[in-house]
Amino acid sequence: MRSPLSPALRRLLAVQRPYRGWMAGGAALALLAALAAIGLMAVSGWFIAAMALAGAGGLAINYFTPAAAIRAFAIVRSGGRYGERLVTHEATLRGLAGLRAWLFRRLIPLAPARLAALRSGELFARLRADVDALEHFYLSVLVPAAVALLSTGAALLLTLIVLPLAALPLLLGAVLAGVLLPAWIERRAARASELAVRESAALRGMLLDALRGHSELLAWGAVAAHNARVEALAAQLDSRRTRIDSVQAVGSGVVGLLAQLTLLGVLVVGLAAVHRGALAPPQLVMLSLLTLALFDVIAPLGEALAQWRATLLASARVFDLADTPPCFTEPSSGTPMPPAYEIAFENAHLRYSPQLPWALEGVDLVLPAGARVAVVGASGAGKSSLLGALLKFYPLQQGRVLFGGQSVQALPGDALRRRIAVIAQQTTLFNLSLLENLLLAAPDASAAAIERAVSLAQLDPFVASLPQGYDTLLGEGGALVSGGEARRIAIARALLQDAPVLVLDEPTEGLDARTARDLYAALDAAGRGRTLLLITHRLSGLAELIEEVVVMEAGRVRARMPVGEYLAAEGGR
Repeated sequence: MRSPLSPALRRLLAVQRPYRGWMAGGAALALLAALAAIGLMAVSGWFIAAMALAGAGGLAINYFTPAAAIRAFAIVRSGGRYGERLVTHEATLRGLAGLRAWLFRRLIPLAPARLAALRSGELFARLRADVDALEHFYLSVLVPAAVALLSTGAALLLTLIVLPLAALPLLLGAVLAGVLLPAWIERRAARASELAVRESAALRGMLLDALRGHSELLAWGAVAAHNARVEALAAQLDSRRTRIDSVQAVGSGVVGLLAQLTLLGVLVVGLAAVHRGALAPPQLVMLSLLTLALFDVIAPLGEALAQWRATLLASARVFDLADTPPCFTEPSSGTPMPPAYEIAFENAHLRYSPQLPWALEGVDLVLPAGARVAVVGASGAGKSSLLGALLKFYPLQQGRVLFGGQSVQALPGDALRRRIAVIAQQTTLFNLSLLENLLLAAPDASAAAIERAVSLAQLDPFVASLPQGYDTLLGEGGALVSGGEARRIAIARALLQDAPVLVLDEPTEGLDARTARDLYAALDAAGRGRTLLLITHRLSGLAELIEEVVVMEAGRVRARMPVGEYLAAEGGR
């Protein structure tokens, strides 16, 4: 019966196709090294026995040819093993890198809507742990299986030529050690291997949560509880791996036993042939050492198949994620963008799952090009959902969003987002230099444009204080800068994008009063001629940037009024 995971195996082979030259080369070198090792043992055994018999009988013997063959086999074995390690590992690393890049390309259209259900740790585990687990597919399964199969065929062919009857115990031993025993090991270790893959991914996720959420765990006094969960899962994972190792150890012992039994069978048949005069004694020694050498090639199959189920499960998890359908079907890249930038929400309904309440419920809102509008409301009112729908991050269940009179559904997502610069509430910085972080918004920006954006974002003193200026690394997640500095970098990046629509999501969060005041004026100047959309809980200090206020509550637009009227109603707040 075919395994239900076999489609994942076929997909994996298809994805690795660009590296088939490296993979075939590595397998060929491994086979060459294995055959050279078998040949070395066989010829050495024959040569030693023949020399002993010749010496005892005072006979002359041509020792030049077998001695040269032994040297050749030894050189080929050593060179083949070195080349096999070099090429197979190169093939593995290239294949993993290609697979990870392929998976990342498949994930890009899924973000953020389809990936929101996955924790960052789970997503990291799919990208890293599951892909890394697939190295066993080539190194530990494909290559050993191919080498064992072809080496067994070559050994059986030689045995058939020398002593046909000896091929029977050799074939029986090879089938037991190379087929039935690995199948038993795979079946005994399958459940533990599957659970180990899942638990390893879960453990990585928990460790990542502990690192990224350490301050929250400290604040809530939950460090000990989280550590206990991590330790419990780690202990469970250790027990799974112990189970797998135990099965593999039993398999290794049984392979050794089968090798001795097969050797015994070959000796019984061979001694009878020697007694009949049908086989020379040196040839019996040759067949005996050939048998032992062949089992050295067969022995890794049990360990390989113990990892087989885990490898297939990891590949299934990878392809499961890669096959997730995106929320939006992107139009062709040649779709023209509208010349005007009016934004309109028409009867917009959005919720993130059928079990959750509406995040947007019947929103009708028009923002003319060049308008300056603030959307205010408490947390959960739907402000960020408006932005998610506008940026084509989340699909509407009803209604539509228009950009320049065209539905965002019909516009290419990347082209749409290049025309909307967002200063998000959560600043994302990468472990790159300040300059590289800024250029994410506009890779071809000139030095003058960069300096202007930095100046508008009030970053000049910060840049001057950096030891390497623009080339200073910011650390993982911007760990080497403060929250206020990170926010100003995000503002400079958005200004550098030079988009006709500028969205500010709590732009002055984390800034001191003086910097915030200077920034208001900079944003006022930067927003001239652009549509300015401000998302905030309160308008304190930001009122001079806008002309109108939209009040949201429970996913609905409750009111829209001039900013002066709103401030009067709110008592100047």
